[in-house]
Amino acid sequence: MADLLPTEIYCEEPRTYERLEQLTVPITTWRNPTPVVTHLSNRPYPQPVEITGEPGVTRREVTAQENLRASRGWWDRDADNYQAEHGDFLGEADFVWCPEGLREADAHLLGDVRGKRILELGCGAAAASRWLVTQGASVVALDLSAGMLRHAQIPGRVPLPLVQADAAALPFRAATFDIVCTAFGAVPFVEDSARVMCEVHRVLRPGGRWVFSVTHPMRWIFLDDPTEHGLVAVHSYFDRRPYVEYDERGEPTYVEHHRTLGDRIRELIAAGFTLVDLVEPEWPEGHERIWGQWSPLRGRLFPGTAIFCSLKS
Repeated sequence: MADLLPTEIYCEEPRTYERLEQLTVPITTWRNPTPVVTHLSNRPYPQPVEITGEPGVTRREVTAQENLRASRGWWDRDADNYQAEHGDFLGEADFVWCPEGLREADAHLLGDVRGKRILELGCGAAAASRWLVTQGASVVALDLSAGMLRHAQIPGRVPLPLVQADAAALPFRAATFDIVCTAFGAVPFVEDSARVMCEVHRVLRPGGRWVFSVTHPMRWIFLDDPTEHGLVAVHSYFDRRPYVEYDERGEPTYVEHHRTLGDRIRELIAAGFTLVDLVEPEWPEGHERIWGQWSPLRGRLFPGTAIFCSLKS
């Protein structure tokens, strides 16, 4: 294990972990102390949910604990289906930033990665991390879901260290990495994304780069529909209540959070970053793949992805 995760990158405070022995390469599962959650917004505390006995969808506040359970459970259950549906598009060792198909090999949003120590958050099956390794980087891939991380362990793939942990409580020492990145991972799925920004700032070295892609905030005013029905604005852009799917007991099973462009920029600045670019990939000619709400019809009219590129000040 020491060869994969050098001890100097660990947090100094005592932490315990368990190794999933059935995997080819160990996954380190960190048992972090329950953090004190700092709410950096004025959102109200979640209200009790009426139990109807039927699963459903709503927009409502959730607690940090509800959010964590829902995210880990959802991605554990959905890992196989997700890889079956999207694995060919994402590749074995390729860094795809978004459903529009923008690749890091073409965009160079991370700069020169050779010799850099990189952390990928919300890595899923770690295709992006494997690509970074082929480019000469030293990479650690992190995800909350063990189900997703198991897909990174298929024999024959580029080996790399994997860590199972919460992006809002990174188990690494300060100033450990040169670059932190994620393509649609972690940021929209945590209750307090401002805390993620602060954690990323902490583990980056001075001048380090933080690049992440998320669903473009304007997409939240439309239905999650790739057809013409998804071209009509039906939601307020300023409704920051998370999208929640819940089971028959009213327990959240999937949670995703909306922030406006201004919210994201303020989170970055408050954490100590300087925003150096905001990329809105255009839908490329000849790209006909539909991925959830992303489609050629919608993609040619308005952006579906926002990529925030920032530097540690």
